[in-house]
Amino acid sequence: MLVAAVAAGFYFYAKWQVRNVRDRIPKALGVDIQQSTEGFSLSKSEGGRTLFTVKASKAVQYKTGGRAELRDVSIVVYGRDSSRYDRIYGSRFAYDPQEQTVSALGEVEIDLEANVAGAALPDQAVPKQLKNPVHLRTSGLVFSQKTGIAETDKEIAFQIPQMSGTAQGATYDSHTNVLTLRSTIRLNTTGEKQIAVVAARGKITKDPRQAQLEKVNLAEGARTIDAERVVLNFRDDNSVEHITATGGVRIQNRGEQLTEVNAPRADLEITAGNTLTRAVLSGGVRMNASGPNSAQGSAGKLLANFGPKNTITKLRAVDDVKLLQANGGATSKQTVAMETAALDLHFVNGRVLDGAESDGAAQVTLVPHIVNSFEEVAAGERRVLSAGKLTANFDKNGRPENIVGKPDAKVAFYTPGQPNRISTSRELVAKLQPSGGLTTVEQQGEFKYLEQSPGAAPVRTATADRGTYTAASELITLSGNPRVVDQGLSISADNIRLNRKTGEGFAQGDVKTTYSELRAQPGGAMLASGEPIHVTSETLAVERKTSVAKYSGGSRLWQGANIVEGSAIEFDRDRRSVVAQGGGKRVSCVFVQQDKAGRQTPVVITAARLSYVDHQRRAFFGGGVIAKGADVTVNADQVEVVLQPRDGGAKQESEGPSQLNSIIASGHVSIQQPSRRATGEKLVYTADESKFVLTGGPPLVADAQRGTIRGESLTFYSRDDRVLVESSGNTRTVTRTRVSR
Repeated sequence: MLVAAVAAGFYFYAKWQVRNVRDRIPKALGVDIQQSTEGFSLSKSEGGRTLFTVKASKAVQYKTGGRAELRDVSIVVYGRDSSRYDRIYGSRFAYDPQEQTVSALGEVEIDLEANVAGAALPDQAVPKQLKNPVHLRTSGLVFSQKTGIAETDKEIAFQIPQMSGTAQGATYDSHTNVLTLRSTIRLNTTGEKQIAVVAARGKITKDPRQAQLEKVNLAEGARTIDAERVVLNFRDDNSVEHITATGGVRIQNRGEQLTEVNAPRADLEITAGNTLTRAVLSGGVRMNASGPNSAQGSAGKLLANFGPKNTITKLRAVDDVKLLQANGGATSKQTVAMETAALDLHFVNGRVLDGAESDGAAQVTLVPHIVNSFEEVAAGERRVLSAGKLTANFDKNGRPENIVGKPDAKVAFYTPGQPNRISTSRELVAKLQPSGGLTTVEQQGEFKYLEQSPGAAPVRTATADRGTYTAASELITLSGNPRVVDQGLSISADNIRLNRKTGEGFAQGDVKTTYSELRAQPGGAMLASGEPIHVTSETLAVERKTSVAKYSGGSRLWQGANIVEGSAIEFDRDRRSVVAQGGGKRVSCVFVQQDKAGRQTPVVITAARLSYVDHQRRAFFGGGVIAKGADVTVNADQVEVVLQPRDGGAKQESEGPSQLNSIIASGHVSIQQPSRRATGEKLVYTADESKFVLTGGPPLVADAQRGTIRGESLTFYSRDDRVLVESSGNTRTVTRTRVSR
């Protein structure tokens, strides 16, 4: 507005008023005649339309030097197309023919007014509607006919409805139509928001219609804008259409914290109603905010769209966008970093963020402490969310509530000294705390999870249809055909949960596990093979530190033909040990031994509980045990089974269940054969001899055909039906019995 006012004023004043005062008045009056005329008037017409009129209450020409003076002058400029109604008036003007100069004696007032409908009105008609004119006031104005330059070193004041201001000294070149404002340009807006503009100097041109200001400072409350050079482009009605600022553009806001934005260039688009529609910062934009919630950012270009009352509605950053924000709250400290090719921010009421979305691939990094650079972000503990596009939604206070990412969604957890934890999916939804920390991350569609140290083999992998991470419990919940592979252990179930911090795993519903990558243990027995170990159950809990897995609900463990079944099974992979509980049902195992014909026959043992350590080759059964072979059944309170060792060869691994070496039963022992029944307190059975040694009770053998035998120790054989009876004396009694067939 300042530029328009000054430019138009000097233009019309210098080009029309001064030239006509200089040329036409002296010619009309005669320079060699001293004359005084009351009520002087003069006009210039072209093509039947008046260009300008000059009226004065008095014109005086002096004999000495031919100097002339007009008093109480009023000039109206209509223009060649009658599109103007500019009025110039002052109390005194003087013309010096020797110096060829015209000078304003005293103040000069100028009102600039457009007359759009002037061509359709009668000549010299006053516009039907006079709008608010641009008003200028100055003094000491001198125009030189020799150089075509008008200048003043006095202050120029101007006023429009939206703005008023001053400049110190000015020069107008009528040949180039360039007006130069020499120094100290000051502008002040009117209205609710007071904006003060200061420039060191300026220049106004007609073609192109623009004003150039140097070393500009704009201040609005706590906000200031500085630039080395500002160019204002005008419409035909002298309203500002476009503003370009270049050379160290700096925007500062001093509120609760200092925020500064720097760019080589800024462009503003303005409506005829003096409202912003669009602003563009380009050439490499840098932002920095200091204070409790410090922030820094950069982008190649920043574009802003404005709504009513110059409120921002959308902000777009493009070309390598980076944003780093630190939250130094009393309860939590966290840094959020974002990187993308382009970012759109949407605002409500010009101040509150309503939404943000990336245009293309983007990633958000959450750091659980304060960092000051992107180099520090990439060096320590961090959580990274990325996708082909990220969209953030905000609450009514402008705080992010959730982040949506798709396609190619990725969540990565990096902790020094620990394996990297990375999950991928088609899309993700991350819910955030008010402080910016994660609460949950939901990933859906071809979910994949990986724990791996750089350069090392994967520690844990997982797949599922969906995966959900909960920050409070550090749990990852998998559903939709989940499968986990953890250091040779593969798990599938209806639902699987993994503790990201401790490494513990939980599975529920149709649990199936397989332990692979096992080495053969020749000194072991039931679980000594290199074949996979399989376990099924309804639920599972795995402790990674101890390698102990706890199965419950119809559990079944087997390796090859060796099987353990129970309500609950606890399996230690490192020790290859098993603890099984019946839980209202019976624990069962199957072993083999050779019969009288040398054939492998099964021995099924059931009990309330089982404990087995493979390198010891001893299985401990308790809680009421039943051992059932082909032709004998043993009952006891507890049973210890000793197995024969495996040799570890390929032949042994492909064989059936582990072979019995011996059985030690105790507590209410009873033995049942087709034609014999024996009882005692302790039984030692040797498989390779089919030998039973029964003691305690005292032991008793009842034969359906041969009666009952008692003694302190009874020894009998299942293969040849011999029975040895021992007493406490020195004489041993032996009874041999043959059974007819």
